[in-house]
Amino acid sequence: MIAYNQEKMAAMENFRLFDLLHRLVEMPSKEDALAAKENGVWHKYSTGQYIDTVNHLSYAFLAMGIKPGDKIGLISNNRPEWNFVDYACLQTGAINTPLYPTISDHDLILIIKEADIQYFFTATEEQYNKVKACSSNSTIKEVFCFTPLPGVRSLKDLVDLGKSNIQEQKLEEIKASIKPDDLATLIYTSGTTGNPKGVMLSHRNFISNVIGTKNLCPFKPYWRALSFLPLNHVYERMLSYLYISNGMSVYYAESLDTIGANLKEVKPHIFVTVPRLLEKVYEKIVNAGAQLTGVKKTLFFWSVNLGLRYEQHGANGWWYEFQLKMANKIIFSKWREALGGNIAAVVSGGSALQPRLARVFHAAGIKVLEGYGLTETSPVIAVNNFDDDKIKIGTVGLVLDNVKVKLAEDGEVYVKGDNVMMGYYKQPELTKEVIDEEGWFHTGDIGVFEDGRFLKITDRKKEMFKTSGGKYITPQRMENKLKESRFIEQAMVIGENEKFPGAFVVPASTFLKQWCEKRNIPFTSNEDIIKNEEVKQRIRREIDEANEEFAQYERIKKVELLPREWTIEKGEMTPKLSLKRKIILEANKEAYDQIYRHTL
Repeated sequence: MIAYNQEKMAAMENFRLFDLLHRLVEMPSKEDALAAKENGVWHKYSTGQYIDTVNHLSYAFLAMGIKPGDKIGLISNNRPEWNFVDYACLQTGAINTPLYPTISDHDLILIIKEADIQYFFTATEEQYNKVKACSSNSTIKEVFCFTPLPGVRSLKDLVDLGKSNIQEQKLEEIKASIKPDDLATLIYTSGTTGNPKGVMLSHRNFISNVIGTKNLCPFKPYWRALSFLPLNHVYERMLSYLYISNGMSVYYAESLDTIGANLKEVKPHIFVTVPRLLEKVYEKIVNAGAQLTGVKKTLFFWSVNLGLRYEQHGANGWWYEFQLKMANKIIFSKWREALGGNIAAVVSGGSALQPRLARVFHAAGIKVLEGYGLTETSPVIAVNNFDDDKIKIGTVGLVLDNVKVKLAEDGEVYVKGDNVMMGYYKQPELTKEVIDEEGWFHTGDIGVFEDGRFLKITDRKKEMFKTSGGKYITPQRMENKLKESRFIEQAMVIGENEKFPGAFVVPASTFLKQWCEKRNIPFTSNEDIIKNEEVKQRIRREIDEANEEFAQYERIKKVELLPREWTIEKGEMTPKLSLKRKIILEANKEAYDQIYRHTL
């Protein structure tokens, strides 16, 4: 049973986002509406503290002369202060313009200028210095920092300012003037090429998505969510609005490195993630299993292999289901304990999830609900729901009830609904390129419907390429297949206008070290090991096995091994961990030439 009945959800259709916050007073009050770990201790904010802090910060905004439409920049890790600033912006009509902490100086300067940002919030001294350095000769009047710094106003200073300048009537007048279709935020997309674009999202855009995902899980007010994906990304942000609409508690992980420990401490009921992080969780579990010995090791891999064969609705028969019960009792129960013991569902989005990962986690009693969307669609278009008849592994699930989807002749996914953005900020021509005269947003993704209702994304239209023989290659599907190998950490399929597909492959160094140790192969460095002939031949075998799944023209003929992982910091991946293909290609011209210009 969901937290709100249909009538209450229908009443939300004309909500502004700040209405979600103030609706918390209708729900059971809680001591941990928000929580974050500070100096080794979880600091919790009650429902009352949450609302009061937002109101006091709003009064401070009014005292500072901030007007509806003014842009407020925000660079911060996930923490309660992020929410306080967000809701204060929303209910004063200011436009929250959040950016990634990893943003380049070039993009930061560009956005500050384009958005005419008036004030800027940062979380750390490093971020503060970065913004100050990039804001000379700009519209920025003041930069704040959540961390106390000499001569710099903090969030606490502003809250104190608001307490001494309470303007309740004026705030209520402003709130009353804000309409559901008014601009709520500017979200700059990272993009894989070119300058970032400012996506204009309204209150209605987000609220429609909150309503559309109401049946995602059987949400309860006592549930806890663990949050670690960046809040400035539309994915985690919309989910945070969904959580608050259900009166749930949100705990912020300290960092990506502490997720394992935080899961055990918080014991959440739900969290959202991207496939890359799930891949790492699975790799860590399997590598730990590889260290076992004797019967324990045999049982572990028996269970894993059983899980990888999982089919929905008992399709494997009674004997398989009996074995699966045993595996759950002996092995998979420990997986659930590692996630805190309360997990009802994990939501995956941002890029394609390997079906085998979905299978093994489902087999382990951990429902991984894959979904699909874009910043421009607020973001969810389709998602697998909690109910067994609304899940199909290998697809991104059912299209939301309040969203329309049609497929173009070439398979491109078109979307229409209240979730579709207002447009790109100050770029009307670019907006016209992606939203046609009938209001359909052209996603740039290629998809099909399975069983007439489950949407499956097969590739990015812009990432598809033709070989010189005129055959279309869909790299993302092939890359996911390659990454199923325990030897392969990352892969990028290449070969546009070439005779055949090739690939850059980054070996999984942790597993490869273990493999080398067993064979007495010296592992001095990543750079040296990728030149080892025995290693190259072993990975070639993995490529050949993956090739069996591909059509003849898709099969990868040549591979170049690369010594290190592609990262966000080096500009090779977007913050949601998608490959920046153009940049990776430019950085590896020599490896490219080894595949296509030289005889190996």
